[in-house]
Amino acid sequence: MGIPAIEIKDLWFAYDRIPVLKEVSFTLEQGDFMAIIGPNGGGKTTLLKLMLGLLEPQKGTIRILGKKPRDARKKLGYVPQSTDINLTFPLSVFELALMGRLSRSRFGRRYSHEDKEKVAALLKKVGMWDYRFWPVGNLSGGQRQRIFIARALAVEPAILFLDEPTASVDREFEIGLYELLEELNRKVTVVVITHDVGVVSRHVKSVACVNHTLMFHEDGKITKDMIDMAYKCPVDLIAHGLPHRVLPEHEGE
Repeated sequence: MGIPAIEIKDLWFAYDRIPVLKEVSFTLEQGDFMAIIGPNGGGKTTLLKLMLGLLEPQKGTIRILGKKPRDARKKLGYVPQSTDINLTFPLSVFELALMGRLSRSRFGRRYSHEDKEKVAALLKKVGMWDYRFWPVGNLSGGQRQRIFIARALAVEPAILFLDEPTASVDREFEIGLYELLEELNRKVTVVVITHDVGVVSRHVKSVACVNHTLMFHEDGKITKDMIDMAYKCPVDLIAHGLPHRVLPEHEGE
């Protein structure tokens, strides 16, 4: 077995001395497709930022592809939860997606023909080629999300990180997105933070339940016991045509 995609040992992180993550340890092999689930405020996005090298742990170690996160950045693609940009800025869909090639272009040099060809292929893959000349400000939230995914893939990452990628997309694209991620997972390790438990459960290979601590499950099956551990409340998984999650009435802790 080769170098793990992600290896975390005894990770702790706090904001203003208030622990957000504690005793987090897990190993994710290359080629995996991991969903990170858990309640808001449980530390999911903080964990993602630590893996990306945007934050530093107070205790413990993180290795991404055998390196410190900052040293592995050129191998990482990232789609943030919020894709808010200056919608009045005169930037086209193609230009925004092409920015993902910056890390592969020498400073001060123009994008190559290969750069443009790869971005064109990615825009076709996410269904946005016909909008390539549109100003980004004229797109819907879901359409902009597709462009940010294309931009992240333009890096040609070994690991693709996504933070709530379906937060602003329509239901049809939500389903199509996970099918796209499953296809990409043939070549790329995928890590996605999501609340779409029912939908993502059909595609992932492993699951990390995060609520300040972390429980890692390698088989990818999301069970009621796992959900109860992560959310600390009763949760039922119900399928009416499409799987989805509902929260019955319960008392908070």
